[in-house]
Order: sequence, then structure tokens, then C-alpha cells
Amino acid sequence: MRELLPYLFIILTFFAILLNLLGLMQLIPIYVTLPVLFFCIYFTLFSFINRNKYRGRVR
Repeated sequence: MRELLPYLFIILTFFAILLNLLGLMQLIPIYVTLPVLFFCIYFTLFSFINRNKYRGRVR
């Protein structure tokens, strides 16, 4: 499941971009769509950066 999370966040980011386009057309409030887009991009980058991080010795 941990390997699939970055790809799930990519899909959610594309959905958030489409949602933001609706916000730019003033169909949805922009103050709702921008935080969604920000968090989707943040979690996508976070999941790709921390994939192969060394966490010390495993017991």
C-alpha cells in the first residue's frame, strides 16, 4: 500500500487541478479549491521525497 500512495496522490492532484479550474470559473468558491490543491501537491511531493529514506537499523 505504501508504494501506491504517491500514485494515488498524483490522481488526487489532477482532480484538484480540475476542481480549481471550476473555482476559477466561479462555479465553486476559490477559497475552497486552493487549499485542496495546495495539500494535494504537498502530499504528492512529500510521498515521493520520503519513499527511500533511510530510517536506521530495523529490529
